[in-house]
Amino acid sequence: MRRESGTWRHQLEGYTAFVPHDLPPTPPIVFDDELWVLNSNADRALGKLNGSIEALPNPELFVFMYIRKEAVLSSQIEGTQASLGDVLEVEAQIFDPTRPDDTEEILNYIAALNYGLDRLDTLPLSMRLIREIHKELMRGVRGQHATPGEFRVSQNWIGPAGAGLKSASFVPPPPSELPRLLGALESYLHVQDGLPLLVRLGLIHAQFETLHPFLDGNGRMGRLLIAFCLCQQQELGKPVLYLSHYLKRNRARYYDLLQATRTDGAWEEWLKFFLRGVAEVANEAAETARKIVQMREAHRDGLISVLGRSAGNGLKLLESLYRHPIFTVAYVAEHLDISVQAANNLVERLVSMELVQETTGNKRNRIFRYHSYVALFSD
Repeated sequence: MRRESGTWRHQLEGYTAFVPHDLPPTPPIVFDDELWVLNSNADRALGKLNGSIEALPNPELFVFMYIRKEAVLSSQIEGTQASLGDVLEVEAQIFDPTRPDDTEEILNYIAALNYGLDRLDTLPLSMRLIREIHKELMRGVRGQHATPGEFRVSQNWIGPAGAGLKSASFVPPPPSELPRLLGALESYLHVQDGLPLLVRLGLIHAQFETLHPFLDGNGRMGRLLIAFCLCQQQELGKPVLYLSHYLKRNRARYYDLLQATRTDGAWEEWLKFFLRGVAEVANEAAETARKIVQMREAHRDGLISVLGRSAGNGLKLLESLYRHPIFTVAYVAEHLDISVQAANNLVERLVSMELVQETTGNKRNRIFRYHSYVALFSD
């Protein structure tokens, strides 16, 4: 269906900016059989994921790694080069002069997500909270001079490198329109209009990207908004639905469908794409959770079988690797409060069992990785 989703307004400076209508779209979304089925599949996959996380022995360990995977993928969409391994090494305080220098952007994403989830306990999802989260996201990194935590007061645009306002692919609303538009979006975050939650979520994400309210970081902030909405609505007990993997794989389609909501009012095609992504990512996450349970039990059984009565420290170390999958012998000695020699002997036993791998090939300053666990989260 073709509908007007906003107006194109010519500006005195010679460019045309798009001012979207408020949500929900008018005429209303048309639910054909395909859209209903996709919504049902996505809803069912979300429920399955929630159950899978609750069945984990320690859900926080799954969340710990999943947040980092999302942070890496969402940042890579915006051009960062750092990998999940790079982030884990930085967090393990392992120095590597060859590591990409944009790791800090990913660490900021993690901090912003955790900050937002904590603040949701005391502050409802709102433009104030979004500004606070954006400030954490952009603190001290590329884009830090683009007024972190403040909505823009100048015009921005989307386009290839070197494009200006007159040749941009898309020009969001002028800053004079933003206060009213953001107020309307904030209201829609809390309204009950009878649309299914995941459909509303697809509308909210697209509207946020259309408003592009910050000078930088809008893509990452818009993807974070999905997780915050689900947690506030208590659809997920833990923040474990992240679409960046799906959006990165389908990046061109993602941008084309967002643009079609503006040019053609093609909300239905965008929503079908969004719901497919929710189902796909939720099912992948649930499968990862199942594999973690199987792997943890197999590795615990293996340690007990090989180490027997002396398996206590091995099991304690294994449990810590779900939060510190990249580590050194010094970490083991400190964590278990044992001598460096005893720590080295224990790590060598784990290497011989192929539970962990040494990654440097060095005789000194060796670095180890709980490789099978990290592989579950690697793209």
